Amino acid sequence: MGQQQLLLVILVTIIVGIATVIAITTFSSAADSANRDAVRQDMANIASSTQGYYMKPIFLGGGEKTFDGISFKDISFPSDGINSAGNVAQNQNGRYEIEANDQELTITAHPANDLTYRSSGVISRLLDGTGSDASTKIIGIVGPNTYRLRVPTED
Repeated sequence: MGQQQLLLVILVTIIVGIATVIAITTFSSAADSANRDAVRQDMANIASSTQGYYMKPIFLGGGEKTFDGISFKDISFPSDGINSAGNVAQNQNGRYEIEANDQELTITAHPANDLTYRSSGVISRLLDGTGSDASTKIIGIVGPNTYRLRVPTED
């Protein structure tokens, strides 16, 4: 009888261990997915704000039908830090870079769940712009009346 109980305890321990590993993996995957969703929401907010900037006249602080010269300092975006050029901002969800020409703006987002992302040293991190895996970045293209996500291709 003692051997059967010992075997049962070992079997239960193995099953609980496997269930724990599966739960940790599932939780990690859900956290990554939630972070990417938050980044997409931030990108939609940036797109909306930049389109507002595009439509506003210059005397009201807008671009008057152009994205040229836009920066994070010109739009409403809650960030933990913006670099001196104003084209890179960071918050708890990730790092965002904007690049604009006359009629189109590109938002490149690097989610915080990227293995190379560090939340400390915001300003120095923003200035050097290092460390992002191309497979985790999200790119959004903003036009005067459009916004679309583009899936980056592997190089």
